[in-house]
Amino acid sequence: MKAAFLAIGSELLGTDRVDTNSLRLTEVLERYGVPMTRKAVIGDDEEEIAGEIRHLLSHADLLLISGGLGPTADDVTRAATGRALDRGLHLDEEVAEGIRRKFESHGLRMPDINRRQAQVLEGAELIPNRRGTAPGMRLDTEDGRTVFLLPGPPNELDGMIESHVEPWLEEHTDGGQREHRTLKVACLPESEVEQRITPAYEDFGRQTISILSQPGEIRLRFWAEGGDEARHGRLDAIETRLRELVGPAVFAGSEDEELEGVVGDLLRRAGRTVVTAESCTGGLVAERLTRVAGSSDYFLGAAVTYTNELKQAMLGVSEEMLREHGAVSEPVALAMARGVRERLGADFGIGITGVAGPGGGSEDKPVGTVHLTVVGPGRPNGDSDEIHRKVRFPGDRERIRRQTGQLALELLRRRLLDQPGVAT
Repeated sequence: MKAAFLAIGSELLGTDRVDTNSLRLTEVLERYGVPMTRKAVIGDDEEEIAGEIRHLLSHADLLLISGGLGPTADDVTRAATGRALDRGLHLDEEVAEGIRRKFESHGLRMPDINRRQAQVLEGAELIPNRRGTAPGMRLDTEDGRTVFLLPGPPNELDGMIESHVEPWLEEHTDGGQREHRTLKVACLPESEVEQRITPAYEDFGRQTISILSQPGEIRLRFWAEGGDEARHGRLDAIETRLRELVGPAVFAGSEDEELEGVVGDLLRRAGRTVVTAESCTGGLVAERLTRVAGSSDYFLGAAVTYTNELKQAMLGVSEEMLREHGAVSEPVALAMARGVRERLGADFGIGITGVAGPGGGSEDKPVGTVHLTVVGPGRPNGDSDEIHRKVRFPGDRERIRRQTGQLALELLRRRLLDQPGVAT
């Protein structure tokens, strides 16, 4: 079985509304092993909607439609579906009476236009709406395809998913489910991750694994189908292979884990504390660390030293060093990390200085140039415990700041694990 989704509403084609219903329905379909192969958004145009319904049904066995079931003139989903499937519409007085009673239960009189919501397509099974006024419908086509008409408001949609869509899927699938897992990778380029995991495509199939990229982070999402034992066994095998191929850059094994939480857990287990001295990131790393509940166990505080004067006064960076090397330099970044660590009494100090843009760059230090440092207690083998990275990040100001924060946390994570340095 293949599924498709159609969201209806001109507001979804603008900038202030986002379709989330497709994500909710995709999540449900995955549990029953039904792939969502197509989805579309159409404005409130009856002819356009009818054409899209015909197109999607030529590619899918199951079509889920949300929106356009309200009482106003632009709610044309019922009429458009009738046109696409050559089904007539009739007013069901029993449905209309049920809508009227819902209004009365709230002390309201039903407007006449709400009678439009009682129009029912020929041959449709009605789906009661316990959370709103517009009933949904399910129709089976002559060639064995199924169409669900569902309301647009997510709360109402969820009610019909639970009462009708999931029971229908239970009945019409073989009991095997489709499930995915996610691995998160820090501070590797998408192309390098792709190159590293290519052998896994050969082992498990290219369509099994997807790469999702964002600044400073790659998500590897992979799927398996079937009964519980077979599905979990295959997911375990894929995950083991991907971790082997990508290496220590994998920092999390679920969608919910964020790098700041992983770093926090490592600090807590090690009984260590951290502080930050930030310039171009303006406290971003400290903010991320304190997003985590209980971060007071390991995060002591931060110094946001945007000016040279504050770098001197708060962190002890010397005027001579600033004059000789400039604020955006390795010596200054190290002095910032040392200074904040010493003054605030932490085990680890993070120092960050750079040019986030859009202005302020030079030929020697273009926009995106960042120096990151982590200074900590000495290692058992006597090695120096000062880590420095100079990088040049692409993108706009926010992208540069996001990548800088991610790399700073990743440097600390690797240090806490005593793993090799970060490739950038």
